[in-house]
Amino acid sequence: MPTLHAVLKQDGRPRDTSGPAGAGAANRALSAVRPLSGPLLGLGAVVVLVLVWQLVAALRIWPEQIVPAPAQVWAQLLSTSDAGNGQSGYAGYTLLERLAVSLRRLAYGVGYGVLIGLALGLVMGLVRPVRVMLEPLVTFIRALPPLAYLSLLVIWFGIDEEPKVYLLMVASFPPVAVATAAAVTGVGKQYVEAAEALGANRAQVIASVILPASVPEILTGVRLAVGIAYGSVVAAETVNGADGLGGMVLNAQRYNQTAVVILGLFVIGITGLVIDLLIVAVRQSLSPWRSRV
Repeated sequence: MPTLHAVLKQDGRPRDTSGPAGAGAANRALSAVRPLSGPLLGLGAVVVLVLVWQLVAALRIWPEQIVPAPAQVWAQLLSTSDAGNGQSGYAGYTLLERLAVSLRRLAYGVGYGVLIGLALGLVMGLVRPVRVMLEPLVTFIRALPPLAYLSLLVIWFGIDEEPKVYLLMVASFPPVAVATAAAVTGVGKQYVEAAEALGANRAQVIASVILPASVPEILTGVRLAVGIAYGSVVAAETVNGADGLGGMVLNAQRYNQTAVVILGLFVIGITGLVIDLLIVAVRQSLSPWRSRV
């Protein structure tokens, strides 16, 4: 395959790209390079952030207890991942064990939240009186910070796993409900009328027309819900959640172990980014026409 330089230059003379052939070749070359630009820019931003962080730590503008060097955070990553370091990782659990516990809570909470939000949003989108009645309530819950109702959940359900899962569920269902309702109401009437003209009943219209057309917006709501719920893990694990990532962050904060706190935040952020990329990939596979926009 000729390179972009070879396409633009032939026999030592710049080639005219204003014509259809030249423009097409240049566009193909640029299209081959463009998919790499996003990851490279993201990687470059991370490298710049780490370099700035290292520079600030080296200049000792703040004490090490406030801004530890990247090497200290890396050392904590190795230490908390080692089950034989004398602490079984960190306070009895390795980093991988803590990640698994937090992801399990996230899966349960978001799973229940998505199911509730999907059912509620579908009803709100299809039945206008229900939407008028429930939309203010959903908006009210969506505006509440997780810590605002965590204490109430503890009073109702105790300090075991239930309040943590319910907290993540309550935090995650409003975005899904709002996105689903908006997607359902936005489906073109001509598609519904065409399906009905072909003899489809109401259930068939919902299953074969409304839901498939709403999938991209619904998955966008799921994407937001996962982000909100994962951001609430630390709050959820303030109550008897010492075995999770949030528990590690809170315990390290009590003892001014800033490197461990930063490590926990990095792990939460990176795994959240991976989950987000997976949801985006699913959305693009289910609605490839949207990925071209």
